[in-house]
Amino acid sequence: MRHLTLSSPSNIARINDFTSVVLHHDVVEYSEIIARPFVTISPTNPFMPDAQETLRKYFGHNAFRDGQESVIDGLLDSRSMLAVFPTGGGKSLCYQLPALHLKGLTLVISPLIALMKDQVDALQSKGIAAARLDSTLSTEDYQAVMNQLRAGTLKLLYIAPERIASEAFRKQLKTLNIDLVAIDEAHCISEWGHNFRPDYLKLAKLCRTLRVPRVLCLTATATPSVSRDIRKAFRIKKADHIQRSFHRSNLHLSVTPIAASERIDHLHQRLCDTIGSAIVYVTLQHTAESVATELNKRGHSVRAYHAGLPDEVRSSAQEAFMTGTTRIIVATIAFGMGIDKADIRNVFHYNLPKSLENYSQEIGRAGRDGAPSTCELLACGDDLIPLENFIYGDTPSTSAVHSLVDRILRLGDEFSVSIYDLSTASDVRPLVVTTLLTYLELEGIIIATRKFHLTFQAKLLREFDQILSGYDARRKSLLRKVFEAADTARYWKTFTIDEIAVETCIPRDKITSALNHLEEAGDLVLKRSGVQQGYRIQTHDFDLKSIYAALSQRFQQREEADLARLASVVQLAESKRCLTRSICLHFGEKLPTPCRHCDRCQGIGPKRIPRTRLRAITDDQRTRIRALIDENHAPLQTPRQLARFLCGIRSPATTRRKKGHLTLSYHDDFAMLDSHPFTDILITTETMME
Repeated sequence: MRHLTLSSPSNIARINDFTSVVLHHDVVEYSEIIARPFVTISPTNPFMPDAQETLRKYFGHNAFRDGQESVIDGLLDSRSMLAVFPTGGGKSLCYQLPALHLKGLTLVISPLIALMKDQVDALQSKGIAAARLDSTLSTEDYQAVMNQLRAGTLKLLYIAPERIASEAFRKQLKTLNIDLVAIDEAHCISEWGHNFRPDYLKLAKLCRTLRVPRVLCLTATATPSVSRDIRKAFRIKKADHIQRSFHRSNLHLSVTPIAASERIDHLHQRLCDTIGSAIVYVTLQHTAESVATELNKRGHSVRAYHAGLPDEVRSSAQEAFMTGTTRIIVATIAFGMGIDKADIRNVFHYNLPKSLENYSQEIGRAGRDGAPSTCELLACGDDLIPLENFIYGDTPSTSAVHSLVDRILRLGDEFSVSIYDLSTASDVRPLVVTTLLTYLELEGIIIATRKFHLTFQAKLLREFDQILSGYDARRKSLLRKVFEAADTARYWKTFTIDEIAVETCIPRDKITSALNHLEEAGDLVLKRSGVQQGYRIQTHDFDLKSIYAALSQRFQQREEADLARLASVVQLAESKRCLTRSICLHFGEKLPTPCRHCDRCQGIGPKRIPRTRLRAITDDQRTRIRALIDENHAPLQTPRQLARFLCGIRSPATTRRKKGHLTLSYHDDFAMLDSHPFTDILITTETMME
């Protein structure tokens, strides 16, 4: 799409030459000269309020932050943009404000449901037509949003990247006038960046298919190589890559080399010596619990936060921290995304972060109010073993890749799969399974069609005869057949959709449609389970050996990239150079001078990170491993599976609960060698299983 701004006399003169000009609020149409007949008026044009007025009226600010205006100007000039702003740098305004100056819809793709909800609520409170589509919406709310879309009354729609796996939703998008796609956490599209998400790989193709006139990619953690990947995928010119400085002059960065046994005492003392809110980042869930418990015993106001806690406990902990009821939160990386608390004075890394990208994002949550804040990294070499082991454990073996691809491609031309079932059957983590399926999509071998549920449970809110009374004879007959085929308990009826479809000869879509309609009408409450993703094979013209080799190589490269990112954290901790300068350089920014406010600039020199001396695997441990092998557990049939188990990495097969039995992860020998490097354990298991 071609756009002309009205910011110069020459453009105004050119426009005055045209014979047909029709004003539509913030849009001027020129049907004679451009393929898609509308031109966006720039903020300087008298026909509509300028960006400054929009900024004041809707967002309550008198001035833009550094970089925001350049991004907004580029979008309004119909250019795709990449905005690399540090955490808390005001990325969301870069698409929210242009959305109000564009005629069509702004589609926002974000991986965080909680953040989507917060932003939609905030926009709606300002009188801006915004909505979200996510898994938490009821059927009624979902339909209400879809009706708004069809009516063209929405300005911004937030979705998760996974939603584009639905072929029906992709077709729906093609009917909409989408003027801007904003992609948050855009670094997730890069296979070699941190926090890679497979569904992000499909977004560039989607934008081209939809012929979106402009795209905005947003991230706080893109290295130069990741930025290049993003620009290439979305055809963004280098000049339209706007990057703000990663230098935060109010943050004092420090590294404290420390032995594992000394960390809790040191952290306790530092918390006593500092004031204000503090986040303590840890690697493992059980570490979050143990550190929070110990600090609580020592008199600190503290809560733990991690993904393994119930939703209500996590929400309570976050709310207590945000309101200041709790001073300290000890958390895994599950905490922090979308957190907008300006007065966090301290960020401590109790464990080594797994990358400089994670480190930068996490320290960026300190001192957003501009006041001095401290960020201290407790650097202990003992953290490297579990971090490296998780990286190795995530990499599927060549045989697992072969088995998984064979299983998928033998399911027929039209098939559906449960990621959970595939993961358990192949003993490969769900994220790896999803990644492999995405790779097959990108190769043009398969295409995602739709997601659906295998099982519905219904609780009637009215007598069944009363429900039927509102329908004609044909509809009554269908509902009776469906309900008679359901399994009935005291309060709930269970509908196994495929089985009922065979028994009643009613298509599954009609069955699910009928149940959904009854839910919308308020006749019953539904619970859905057994999610399946549908696919269609696009071509049989492929070489299986080449696919095996390519997929195995990609997973191996990911392992190497993750290990290199971890090594960069150690290099920073042991570096003689200015810490702030080193982090900025990692993201492609060259500070002209040292920061003068980190440890190194204040004369505190580096020390080697202490590491506990590695112990050899003992004869007693080898005896236990031999006994474990002789037990012949199905999930421990390969050296790699056994090595993961021994170093304490749960896998889909070892966590699958059999009726009447605990999962294999409760076995006495689970994590027996968790202080040993994965590579050493793998050599041992390979030797013993020959």
